[in-house]
Amino acid sequence: MRIVAVCGLGVGTSAILKANAERALDRLGLSADVTASDLAGVADAAADAQVVLTSTELAERVRAALGRTWSEIVEVENYFDVEEIGRKLEASIG
Repeated sequence: MRIVAVCGLGVGTSAILKANAERALDRLGLSADVTASDLAGVADAAADAQVVLTSTELAERVRAALGRTWSEIVEVENYFDVEEIGRKLEASIG
């Protein structure tokens, strides 16, 4: 499974979201290839991803950048909340 963590610039916050998604997956006993991307590169980064994690504020821009995709876009309110990320990932892939 592939998961892409997306933020506006792809530097700091997507790395935080990536790390916390990996922690959440570990707690759930699941494994996935989690990568980070900026908004400009999300179409290429998510070409074969099952899940795209992003903020609620960026979700519509991510949808527009991806166009028609089969990736599920999962909106995260708090990038630091491993429990929230875990709940949302479990609902998405569980």
